Amino acid sequence: MLIKSTEFIKSATRPAHYPPPELPEIAFAGRSNVGKSSLINVLVNRKNLVRTSSTPGRTQLINFFNVNGTFTLVDLPGYGFAKVPLAVKKEWGPMMETYLSRRENLKGVVLILDIRRTPTAEDRQMLDWLRGYGVTPILVVTKCDKVSRNERARQSALIARTLEVDPVELSFFSALSREGTDGIWARIEALLELPPD
Repeated sequence: MLIKSTEFIKSATRPAHYPPPELPEIAFAGRSNVGKSSLINVLVNRKNLVRTSSTPGRTQLINFFNVNGTFTLVDLPGYGFAKVPLAVKKEWGPMMETYLSRRENLKGVVLILDIRRTPTAEDRQMLDWLRGYGVTPILVVTKCDKVSRNERARQSALIARTLEVDPVELSFFSALSREGTDGIWARIEALLELPPD
């Protein structure tokens, strides 16, 4: 996809504050520190559209961005071991489940996994939520430049087995080399039903 414009719309925690559902939406979800911000920034060809941080859990709201005036990119809070107050952490689950279950213009969710980690119970729960609500997942495995070819093959088999998915469902990505960018866009465009550029 040729990115012509990307603009921040607003942040929200509940449906009353979401932007009007005028454009189709693609959301991005994953554990804290999985490389979500880097993936989004590379996809939209912007250095700092979303803030990358060495401190997990920086995204604590649902952030909406208009891309090309044709769809909305939604950055969901990272889940997992983030160093945030427990009270904030407890709100994330209901906040994300409300968004996933009620947003009628949500076309798909890019679920991000780290090639070096075995998927957690939270990753499996997120995938179960998506399936339960009829939302199509796009499974993206990040940080692929950080492992050898053999390790990558071994880890991707483990990820597919743990999540009970066909290995062909996994898209591989490296923020360093930009590997996988076109393939991920192709999957997103298919869900948006936009003609490819």
